[in-house]
Amino acid sequence: MKKTTGNKTIYITRKDKTRLEKLLGDEILKFGSNFKHLEGLTKELMKAKIVESEKVHTDVITMNSKVRIYDLERNELNEYVLVFPNEADVDQNKISVLSLVGTAMIGCRVGHVFIVNTPTGESQMKVEQILYQPEAAKDYHL
Repeated sequence: MKKTTGNKTIYITRKDKTRLEKLLGDEILKFGSNFKHLEGLTKELMKAKIVESEKVHTDVITMNSKVRIYDLERNELNEYVLVFPNEADVDQNKISVLSLVGTAMIGCRVGHVFIVNTPTGESQMKVEQILYQPEAAKDYHL
């Protein structure tokens, strides 16, 4: 699912980890033994450094962050909001954390380059900028 260049540490807030673990549990119940699509996020949570919301760096992609991601293969700059599946909306660039790109970007920092293995091939992407991060804005209720 995700490989990072330089094997960089990713960061997840404790609140996001709790909500994501619940989401994974709900998805496993819904899909039964057919939950291969959840393995990437499960692996990310297992290897992530867990931090309190008040202490997460402002350059880390957390849930509900709005970010600029540069696709190095396509030479495109895109803006995304990382959301839970029920909030995903392609027309508004709100991508699910369960999508390939969403799973790959969570916990990454500005400057981080990551690789997403998609059905059409491998894409290298770079986190260019965090336009909004709930924790930096002290929006802890999200």
